Amino acid sequence: MKIILFSDIHANLPALEAFFADVDGRTYDAIYCLGDLVGYNVWPNEVIAEIRRRRIPTIAGNHDIKVKKLKVDQHLNEEEAKVNYAYHLGTAQSRAYLRSLPAHLKIEYKFTDEQLNVMLVHGSNRSVNEYMLQDLDESYVNELLDECQSHILCCGHTHKPYHRVIARNEQYRHVINIGAVGKPKDGDPRGCYVILTIDEASTLADPASVKVEFIRFEYDVEKAAKAVEDCPLPDEFAERLRKAY
Repeated sequence: MKIILFSDIHANLPALEAFFADVDGRTYDAIYCLGDLVGYNVWPNEVIAEIRRRRIPTIAGNHDIKVKKLKVDQHLNEEEAKVNYAYHLGTAQSRAYLRSLPAHLKIEYKFTDEQLNVMLVHGSNRSVNEYMLQDLDESYVNELLDECQSHILCCGHTHKPYHRVIARNEQYRHVINIGAVGKPKDGDPRGCYVILTIDEASTLADPASVKVEFIRFEYDVEKAAKAVEDCPLPDEFAERLRKAY
């Protein structure tokens, strides 16, 4: 089974359109979004509409939750108003959709006598705001995996893709950060997503039997950056898109 995993669009419609153009040319069996549809750019409604039109199962990211908690009439100083501008662009319908998103999704596979559990989170299974960094202490990562009873933990939030394999008790477990479609932070401005392949040959005894492919794709970064500069959002957000930091 080939599973497309993507995350952290951040209202970047040019990036999302390029992502779907790439994905639509591939063969896959399932697709999931790991959250952060909004924030940092001017197309939250268009992004949400396309995710809904395609009926893609999606979990809530920390920026999606910000919109859920937004008080439309709250008083902000000038700098706060700039930063929060993106969250005020959503329609009532878009906000209702974000309020409905689940925190996590869990997929359970059972091949012969072995069960393989995949947990989809935004930050971690403990917190939507937790950064699952590549060098996170191994004992702590094992603690998280034990807690959610999963063998493969897929996350976003850091915007920095990696695949980490952890050996434990003659089994291998995986942490996969799927990177960001609309706001990479690894020095590469191209969007990023993952193709995860799990099939009857996948086993906890062989780390190579779970296949993870990182896909990078080009999009019109300048169009997305210019949209930021042409609205009240801080210009720094445009430079972050151009330089991917």
